[in-house]
Amino acid sequence: GATSWMEAMQSKVQAILAEDDKERKSILCNEAYSVFSQYENVEATSILEMALWKGKMKSGWTNDGTKRQAVDRGESRCICGANVVIPNVVTFLGIIPRDEDD
Repeated sequence: GATSWMEAMQSKVQAILAEDDKERKSILCNEAYSVFSQYENVEATSILEMALWKGKMKSGWTNDGTKRQAVDRGESRCICGANVVIPNVVTFLGIIPRDEDD
């Protein structure tokens, strides 16, 4: 969650500030930037998923084109198309998805 992200970044910044060797400090900065970029990518895909979900909830249309009277939250999340859209956007942007175990 947000706490673990903040704690991880705070730890990396603390290590950078404590380092006296300029070369090692540069390496630590690059590592922190890489981790930050990964968190940023995760956040971007989460926002995209929420936008797709919200769009499906507002539309009330199913993927086969039939109109539904009411689409509930859980159902709209399952049928919003995020499982198709997000992997393609991630590939297009050159973002390498992390394994679920990481």
